[in-house]
Amino acid sequence: MTDKPTNEDFLRLADPMRRELLAHCYRMMGSVHEAEDLVQETYLRAWRGYENFEGRSSLRTWLYRIATTTCLTALDSRSRRPLPTGLGAPSLDASAPLVQDGEVPWLEPVPDTLAGVTGDDPASIVTSRESIRLALIAALQHLPPRQRAVLILRDVLKWKAAEVAEAVGTSTAAVNSILQRARAQLSEVSPSLDDPVEPLTQEQQALLDQYVAAFENYDIEGLVDLFTKDAVWEMPPFVGWYQGPENIARLVATRCPAEQAGDLKLVPIGANGQPAFAVYHRRGDVYEQFAIMVLTFSGERVGHVGMFFEETLFETFGMPAKWEGSETK
Repeated sequence: MTDKPTNEDFLRLADPMRRELLAHCYRMMGSVHEAEDLVQETYLRAWRGYENFEGRSSLRTWLYRIATTTCLTALDSRSRRPLPTGLGAPSLDASAPLVQDGEVPWLEPVPDTLAGVTGDDPASIVTSRESIRLALIAALQHLPPRQRAVLILRDVLKWKAAEVAEAVGTSTAAVNSILQRARAQLSEVSPSLDDPVEPLTQEQQALLDQYVAAFENYDIEGLVDLFTKDAVWEMPPFVGWYQGPENIARLVATRCPAEQAGDLKLVPIGANGQPAFAVYHRRGDVYEQFAIMVLTFSGERVGHVGMFFEETLFETFGMPAKWEGSETK
């Protein structure tokens, strides 16, 4: 006869799954801060109920069910988290004053370290780079919460339809119908879930180095050649977004506070399984936090840049608010 499971058993067995559960909640919510809160709530609920856990499913499956239910409950009272590209047409005048909307619950990037993408963590088997890339997370926000949950459980986590039905409280037939609608809607706004996210090629890495040098040297003209012809630049909480290398360069020249070489420093970080930087702006001898920048390559050029100005993100990414002028990459 087996002993009844204890709360100490739960903490020992469940803690290694924390990062993959955070990635799951992030896919559902589009916010790393909300995901962290909901993972905490998931673990609290599971800890309270662990003595009654009968082991009819694996502990991982049980935790995912709780996390999914927790996210769906939270989404009942929350709006979707868009990027500016999800709200309207591109801005035509890159030199016009920026318009900020602090009331919109904007999409947030997630650190690779929190989502289990880096290193040899077993969670990275489940948390693939493809499933947290920025374009996909933005696209998932277009789906109603239950469609979002079904799509993630079926197509990302590869659960069986019957398992998903139990997790979201519906029938297997309903899951299949929901999944079909979710896939159809997602295909209209996003690349496929199956699109691979490969490591940077040598050519892409060389271009990334040029990109960093162009910003740090205030080489606005040099930026133009680094973007695809239909590249997009967006920067929540500002509602405008900009398309095309010339528009992007004009935006940087007229709206970025940098005025000369050395005013900006780009420090490499990892976000959404993509190249990313903590961007600092120089004030005197100190570089102060400015924005988190996430890049998406399209072929051998940069196809998308997301600049995120939420101040708390620097702490989330483990970056200091100030980068001393004597520090170099």
